[in-house]
Amino acid sequence: MALGATIYKTELHVSDTDRHYYDSHTLTIARHPSETAERMMVRLIAFSMNAQENLAFTKGISDADEPDIWLKDLTGAIDLWIEVGQPTETRILKACGRAKQVIVYCHNGHASKLWWDGVANKLARAKNLTVVFLSPDPIRVLAAHIKRNMVLHVNIQEQELFISTEDDQVSLVPAVWREPRS
Repeated sequence: MALGATIYKTELHVSDTDRHYYDSHTLTIARHPSETAERMMVRLIAFSMNAQENLAFTKGISDADEPDIWLKDLTGAIDLWIEVGQPTETRILKACGRAKQVIVYCHNGHASKLWWDGVANKLARAKNLTVVFLSPDPIRVLAAHIKRNMVLHVNIQEQELFISTEDDQVSLVPAVWREPRS
């Protein structure tokens, strides 16, 4: 019998002075058995960086046709498609065709750099794509404090994230490797 997802409840408080967004979210996160604690934490950070009213986690790893996080408008059209990890260029191009904006958050250190070097030229035509690298060290610190019920405070100021758990806090400066093109 296959293992089921582990459910985590998170109270997320976001204070983003860059976007003038201040709100709290009560989230239920299903962590697939194959998902690492670091990847789950990156999903939470990606949610924080893009937080808005209808932003939602999807089935993610469990469904190849959905991103990790998305934002849909009232008609069901996808405004924002967020991937975590190192998706194939085919998957990214498909996402760019389906959504107004696509953001990929990678976090695997040197492996992410090798991945990006390998796919960057193939994605040159994707005008609505952003690629963001998150340093693995602060992610590891946060992942060590994951609990089934947790509270996270994320303060974003001048593109720097200050993330606090009940046990620790870190700062994280995302590196934007690619921005959308007009």
